[in-house]
Amino acid sequence: SIAILLYLAQKFKTPDHWYPSDLQKRARVDEYLSWQHINIRGKGSKLFLTKVLVPLLTGQPLPPEKLEGVTEELNVVLKQFEEMFLKDKPFIAGSEISLADLVALVELMQPVCAGYDLFEERPKLAAWRRRVEEAVGKPLFQEAHEGILNIKNL
Repeated sequence: SIAILLYLAQKFKTPDHWYPSDLQKRARVDEYLSWQHINIRGKGSKLFLTKVLVPLLTGQPLPPEKLEGVTEELNVVLKQFEEMFLKDKPFIAGSEISLADLVALVELMQPVCAGYDLFEERPKLAAWRRRVEEAVGKPLFQEAHEGILNIKNL
């Protein structure tokens, strides 16, 4: 949960960029973490559930028109994410990665693992993803997403 992440960042005195002490940067992180619950998480999880879990549990594929509607909802919040949070910065809170970037990318991986490459036609989003992966380390990123990357093997 977000509360646990913030607690851990403060308790273990992680490097400042994760949860900045600068109030403006911290407010930016907090703003994203509050916004993402019903936006990125809500719409990304809905696409994942609709495209992967519901067909897996029911044995029936979803009607294409229902999937289109769910995909369009996600596209709307992705546009908002790019315009409101990334703008012209490398990361959400500025020039360094933060918990906001980490949470955002983890949530965006659900639709990707469901077969929707939301980075494909969004160069700004794709460049941000590369920066986040590089900051975390590609091997660690792959390890953290191993389970969900293999979801289609079910």
